[in-house]
Amino acid sequence: MTKIISEPAGSRLDTRAAVIAVAGLFAINGMLLGGYGGSLPALRSRLELDAAGIAIMLFVAGGAAIITMQLGGRLADRFSARPVALFALPIIIVGCLLVGFAPVYGLAVAGAIVIGFGNGAMDVAMNALGVQVERARRQPIMSRFHAFFSIGNFVGAGLILAISGVFGLGGGTVVLPLMITMAVIAVVSVPILVRLTPRAMPVHHTVDGVRNKIPAIAWLLGLMAIGYGLAEGTAVDWASIHVTDVARVDPAVGAIGLIAVSAFMTLIRLLGDRLVLRFGRRAVVRFGGVCAAAGYLIVIIATPLPLLVIGWSLVGFGVGMIAPQVYAVAGHLGGGRVLALVVTFGYATFLMGPAITGFLVAHLGIQHAMVLPGALCLIIIGLAAVLPKTDEGIHPRQES
Repeated sequence: MTKIISEPAGSRLDTRAAVIAVAGLFAINGMLLGGYGGSLPALRSRLELDAAGIAIMLFVAGGAAIITMQLGGRLADRFSARPVALFALPIIIVGCLLVGFAPVYGLAVAGAIVIGFGNGAMDVAMNALGVQVERARRQPIMSRFHAFFSIGNFVGAGLILAISGVFGLGGGTVVLPLMITMAVIAVVSVPILVRLTPRAMPVHHTVDGVRNKIPAIAWLLGLMAIGYGLAEGTAVDWASIHVTDVARVDPAVGAIGLIAVSAFMTLIRLLGDRLVLRFGRRAVVRFGGVCAAAGYLIVIIATPLPLLVIGWSLVGFGVGMIAPQVYAVAGHLGGGRVLALVVTFGYATFLMGPAITGFLVAHLGIQHAMVLPGALCLIIIGLAAVLPKTDEGIHPRQES
């Protein structure tokens, strides 16, 4: 298999630097996506869009991401994940700025497409780096990496409230200063990430000249990824709009829906690696499915703001447990190729699934539309049977 960095695999300093760098990649990526998702109610107000207009933006971004997930996965395997992740980040920044400056809907759609192009490649690459770091440490850490993605989501959504409060902005006027602020933070972080991000080795899929087959379990992991991808993506992209419309509050206040999702997703992911060590990945994923399904049930039937916040908090707490464990199992069992496959299913649905939810919102109403992601959380509970009870045997033997 592969070694994570060019220096000796046992170097504690290298491993620590790699952890910091990969956590930083997850955090910046999460901030940009969280700010973008949290800004959708304000963007809808500024451009006078309906639910279908938002759904189209999410759909085209998801389509762009699918293309670059496949391309990014192959490039990460061939040349290593580092250059793919570092090249994709500026693309997302440009997309956010396009959305921020967009005076018309067409330019906002173009910005969404650019965000999708950059995020698809970055998602695969940073997860590939994360799995290699976990392999080098031989201890669970993927949950903490995803925690930093959630922290980034929290920061991105929180910036909306901060900018709105400090400058007294409301409605659609908050979009441009938000996107500029996020772009500045991301650009400042780039030199640090370039310096610290480990130079992971390429991943090869042949033994004695024969190409390995993708294991059958990869497709079941991909099916799980579809379920939690739509559940998490709906929470990130629709929680703010859901709270705004159901509780009948200002869009800036509605962002508390995404803040609740991100905060509780962060909490469980910070604790997740310890829970995996104690209970195993299967039990952790099953409990996550139960919590997320309960949260969606609340947001389907409740209308008061406090109950909606509790519901979205449970959704974040539940779905936050699932993705890191499935990606870790995929990477350990099948290397970068299987990881790329499962990440494609998960993040493609994370990006495109909310567009499906958007069309359901347009035809069924925003509360009834939440039945689909809630039902998928229940299915995940059953599919968790394919995950190992413990990590014994899933860590491939490293080259010396």
